[in-house]
Amino acid sequence: MTKPELRRAALARRLALTPSEVAQRSDQLCERLFREFPVARWQWLHLFLPLAKRNEPDIWAIIRWVWGEEMPLRLAVPVVQPDGISLKHYELTPDTQLVQSRWGIDEPDPATALEVAPALFDAVLVPLLAVDKTGQRVGYGGGFYDRFLAQCRPGTAFIGLNVLDEAPTGRIADVLPTDIPLTACITPDGVWRF
Repeated sequence: MTKPELRRAALARRLALTPSEVAQRSDQLCERLFREFPVARWQWLHLFLPLAKRNEPDIWAIIRWVWGEEMPLRLAVPVVQPDGISLKHYELTPDTQLVQSRWGIDEPDPATALEVAPALFDAVLVPLLAVDKTGQRVGYGGGFYDRFLAQCRPGTAFIGLNVLDEAPTGRIADVLPTDIPLTACITPDGVWRF
C-alpha cells in the first residue's frame, strides 16, 4: 500500500477509539517502553506532546513516570518553527512554560526554555499512523520527523508509538530516499525491532 492509503485508513481507525481506549492503550505503551528499553541508562529522551483531537498516544503518562520516579533522564520536545517545515527542540521540565501552537499542541515557550541539539538524544519517541516490516513509518506527511531524525547522531534509538493494536504491515510502496526508518515500534500488543 502507499502512504496516503495507509494514512487514511489508520487515521480513521485511530479516530474511532474512545478517550478511555486511548488512555488505556497509552498506559500500555508506557509500561512497554520502561520494560523493554534501557530508559534508565539514557541521558536524553526526545518525545512529542500529543494532539488529543487526533487520538495520539498520551505521552504525558511517560513524562509523569519519569518525573515521578525522579529519574536523571532529561526530556525534550519539538517546537515547529515559523518556516512551517523545521523543528527546534526544547527541554521539558515540571517548570517549563507551555504555549499552544497553531495546531493546538502544547509546546515549550522558546523564550524561556532551553534549546537542545538533536545530537544529544539517546532515543526519540516518534509519532506514527502505520509502520512496515522494515521500520518505515507513515506519519501525517509533512516530513518533519524525517528531517529531524537525519540530524540525530548514529546509534540514536528511533522508537515509534502507535495506540492501534496493529503489527507492522508489508512494505510501504512509496518510501523515499530521505525517509528514516525506525529502530523499533511499540503498540499495546507488542514491540517490534527493525
